[in-house]
Amino acid sequence: MHDDEMTTDTTSMAGVAASDDPGVGLGTVRALRTLADRLEDVHVASARANGWSWQAIADVLQVSRQAVHQKHSQREAASAARKDGDDV
Repeated sequence: MHDDEMTTDTTSMAGVAASDDPGVGLGTVRALRTLADRLEDVHVASARANGWSWQAIADVLQVSRQAVHQKHSQREAASAARKDGDDV
């Protein structure tokens, strides 16, 4: 997702968040959670690629080291496995 797309999506979500329709509001909550999860995935991967420890990432996210490791370590392992496969 590019910055301009994210800004447009965020602006759209902010507009509908004020809706009186609970379905619209709840749909916005779901979309925001999805966006937050995607952003977290991207930035955790970036932090790990730049040598950050699981504890340093956890401190910034204000969660336990175990929580962030459990959530993201499988993605990191899968990414490493794909890179190893590319070397063959």
